[in-house]
Amino acid sequence: MINKPSPHALQELLPPLTVNEAITESARCIMCFDAPCTHACPTHIDIPKFIKKISTGNLLGSARTILESNLLGATCARVCPVQELCEGACVLGSEHKPIAIGRLQRHAMDNLKGNKIDIFHPANSTGKKVAVVGAGPAGLSCAGELAKLGHSVTLYEKRELGGGLSTYGIIVLREPIEVALTEVAMIQRLGVRIEIGKEIGIDPTVADLQENFHAVFIAIGLGHTRALEIPGEEYVLDGLEYIERSKLEPSQLRVGRNVIVIGAGNTAIDCATLARRLGAERVTMIYRRTEKEMTAYPHEYDFVKREGVTFRFLVQPTKVHHENGGVKALECVRMTLGDPDCSGRPFPKPVPGATMLLRADQIVKAIGQNKTSLISTLNLKTEGGFIHINSDFETSSPGIFAGGDCIRARGSASTVMAVQDGKLAARSIHQRLVNHG
Repeated sequence: MINKPSPHALQELLPPLTVNEAITESARCIMCFDAPCTHACPTHIDIPKFIKKISTGNLLGSARTILESNLLGATCARVCPVQELCEGACVLGSEHKPIAIGRLQRHAMDNLKGNKIDIFHPANSTGKKVAVVGAGPAGLSCAGELAKLGHSVTLYEKRELGGGLSTYGIIVLREPIEVALTEVAMIQRLGVRIEIGKEIGIDPTVADLQENFHAVFIAIGLGHTRALEIPGEEYVLDGLEYIERSKLEPSQLRVGRNVIVIGAGNTAIDCATLARRLGAERVTMIYRRTEKEMTAYPHEYDFVKREGVTFRFLVQPTKVHHENGGVKALECVRMTLGDPDCSGRPFPKPVPGATMLLRADQIVKAIGQNKTSLISTLNLKTEGGFIHINSDFETSSPGIFAGGDCIRARGSASTVMAVQDGKLAARSIHQRLVNHG
């Protein structure tokens, strides 16, 4: 194993814009009426408005415009797939270069952080108490929005740090841990009380929450990485833990010379990027379907190829070969695609006798997450293993609402969608508390 990264290996990929760069870029925006970029943003930030304020030097006003729609504006400026959303909808993108909306949003939000300015402050108390379970993007968004409206909010988080995947599961190249923790601190300054080391169903129980609070919002995300269910899997590293170690204990992360990453989603690409940046001589991503069926964003796929990562498609692991406690190779079988499965993608089938051995000294899996087992203990109606909600984000149990990845039975899960869930759920909870007490 080696771990000799360059000094810049784990710095943010894109440097911050200078003042002149931000003003020049913002001046390119043509301030569309009924702007497509705003419609493409899941939180519907008034993008022309915040960009106009940057062009006039009003960074505080720009940040306010962003935060009015998205309390996690600093995170989303970094991790949103802007190429697929706001920048992808930019009218300048068809014939020219789209406005760098994500970097401009980061410019406004970083100014706020650097000057330690709070846009919002706790409102007068309504006397109503709300419990929020899970301090990821959905939970933080909901808690902050409710606090802005004057409700007393207690946020329960089972881990030591708030922020969810923004803190633990997004590589530093995209979001440094300090950005996520700064947003957690901002939510706390709104008056939200965060209780760490608390897991719903154990401490507190659902009954405890229903008895002591007027409403509950569940934002527990997803569970552990799925199992490969192959011999030798105990020698395969969990992709989310791989990323977490790189953020919390980078000096303790050991990277192989010849690394295989199993999976073809955005997390798998992050793992491959980490390995490559931290000194792996060869990184290979393997996927049981083809390039066409990858769940990673196209721009992420292009990026990781430029990093020097190679791909083996139509390959599925069958066994990990190990010796003296270390990985030696990954045995695989070649696949062919059949009829579409429930995901709408062609179902991969093994080709009899078409086995191969891929040499490796480290294997990482990033093949998606299971639904958290906690869902089954909540006694709530589910849909495909996810919590079922109505149009108001209310579950089958009156007074209990839910949002984020734990409800994402359809569509793709993302940070910005979780933030929007939390915001909309907060509005529904507020209306319930105001109208029904």
